[in-house]
Amino acid sequence: MNALKPQEYIDGILSGNRMLLSRAITLIESTRQEHQDLAQEIIEACLPQAGSSIRIGITGVPGVGKSTFIESFGNYIIEEQDRSLAVLAVDPSSSKTRGSILGDKTRMETLSNHPKAYIRPTPTSGSLGGVARSTRETITLCEAAGFNTILIETVGVGQSETAVHSMVDFFLLLMLAGAGDELQGIKRGIMEMADSIVINKADSGNMEAARRAVAQYKNALHLFPPTESGWQPRVTTSSALENKGISEVWDIVDEFIRHTKTKGYFDKKRRKQANYWLNESINQELHNAFYNNADLNASLTTYRHRVQAGEISSYKAAKDLMQLFLDTTD
Repeated sequence: MNALKPQEYIDGILSGNRMLLSRAITLIESTRQEHQDLAQEIIEACLPQAGSSIRIGITGVPGVGKSTFIESFGNYIIEEQDRSLAVLAVDPSSSKTRGSILGDKTRMETLSNHPKAYIRPTPTSGSLGGVARSTRETITLCEAAGFNTILIETVGVGQSETAVHSMVDFFLLLMLAGAGDELQGIKRGIMEMADSIVINKADSGNMEAARRAVAQYKNALHLFPPTESGWQPRVTTSSALENKGISEVWDIVDEFIRHTKTKGYFDKKRRKQANYWLNESINQELHNAFYNNADLNASLTTYRHRVQAGEISSYKAAKDLMQLFLDTTD
């Protein structure tokens, strides 16, 4: 990577230069300290121009047709709503495929080639915390580059849904109809996060099953406690393959954004998310400082053996090690 001055990156991003945007995102994803320092300088300069997009998280069970849905939904957002779109992914689990989004770029042929769309594959490796942090900082740069709609796809499983939920305004859960135990097939916690559930693949031969699934999910959602925003999650159907129901999904997103902005919840949620990521960043910095402290290596090994031998409790060992750490940083 040829060395560029920070201002060159900043000017390029603010003018919508895709190449410099991509290079800046690569800096964010790098583990090299000089790249991290440069990335933070770029992010700081771009922050005043960020924050004005609609951020939408999309997750779903395997085989639900996420890439086909994102292609249809993304094209609708660009063509019918006259918006610009960046598509990102969170996937700490894939070290070979770079997540589904890269492989699916061939299936997202129209979207990936659209001048108003930008598709960025997930990082190739790293912990969920690292991947999620880089995705959140990538959102800032994409917004500064002029993209007013951000789609964030969860590719990995487990905690990635929680990470994505903590950085988006609207969380969309894609489900299948007629797959048997629909309500058992997804964790309750993920359903509680959803602002809308969309039964995808509601194609002409599958409509009856899709309608039954809609009724099931509506009943299930009524059992959950009221949301803080006062929003009642919507359940609808779509067929990305037949391009049906896509406009209705956008209408739900639009209604949600207007509802939460009117209630003051939209900005409140953004502030809570910013605070959440501050705490996450502090925890990550403390973690790195502790485990990268060379003076602690011998003591850490000794205490591990003592805990395993039952000579000292884990809590007491941790307190002793933390005191040693604080002593070395005085």
